[in-house]
Amino acid sequence: MHTMWKGSISFGLVNIPIKLFSATEDKDIKLRTLHKECHTPIKYEKVCPNCEKEVEAEDLIKGYEYVKGKFIMISDEELASLKEEHEEKSVEIIDFVNLEEIDPIYFSRSYYMGPGENGNKAYALLREALQKSGKIGIAEITIRSKQQMAVVRVYKNTLVMETIHYPDEVRNVEEVPSVPENVEINPKELDTAIMLIDQLTTEFQPDKYKDDYREAVHGLIQEKINKNEGTTAKEAPRTNVVDLMSALQASIERTKDKAPTTTRPKTAPKAEPIAEKKTGTEATTAAPADKKKTRTTRKKA
Repeated sequence: MHTMWKGSISFGLVNIPIKLFSATEDKDIKLRTLHKECHTPIKYEKVCPNCEKEVEAEDLIKGYEYVKGKFIMISDEELASLKEEHEEKSVEIIDFVNLEEIDPIYFSRSYYMGPGENGNKAYALLREALQKSGKIGIAEITIRSKQQMAVVRVYKNTLVMETIHYPDEVRNVEEVPSVPENVEINPKELDTAIMLIDQLTTEFQPDKYKDDYREAVHGLIQEKINKNEGTTAKEAPRTNVVDLMSALQASIERTKDKAPTTTRPKTAPKAEPIAEKKTGTEATTAAPADKKKTRTTRKKA
């Protein structure tokens, strides 16, 4: 397993070096989006809708939208400073409670906890104490710049840390619309429902449950592979930093520079017009070509 976090866990004066390992994994079958015509994977580019151009990573900043269309800018340096201030590589158990007191709605993600260097004895002590007392520990930890509440408990001879939501992260159940309240239930219907529940009640055996849809999709994919229905995406043409239009324009400019010059008969420079009073005729004005002022007038058509 890949170690995703190293630190320590403490309760009272006992400090235990630990390592965290993700206890679960996402097994969803990820499908790519392809171009129907050539079967090439589609790229998703970051485009500014105002400037109508693609933006690079260095052009991006973070902002919080406090009202519609208005943002507070927060720099990476400010976030890094806060992270450094709050990210301690330790898990402190604050309280011990009964697991039954925590509703499952609070649970988020599970991590296996393994002992760090020279932490075997203290690790075994905490595990044994939790098993004997039947309690779980309530702790706080910062993982990937996010401070989280967590519970520490024993699962199959291993300490497990499960992150849980803060109370204000759980939405108010009273906001759920159209929940029936005082509905009169027929006693016979209720007895029948309870009887059905009793008949279906058994011990929880997780191995008997499976994701039928995921297995069906995986089977379909394997069947198509076996039938040699695979396709190869066309390689996208390599593009240079300079686009085609710019390259063509540059080539034209170079050929202009190299083109032979032809001698033409010398002609007197054209006189440039200067400002003139409007007296029934249209006057045009411009800066003189040289120090000698020449006045020209254009007759009205």
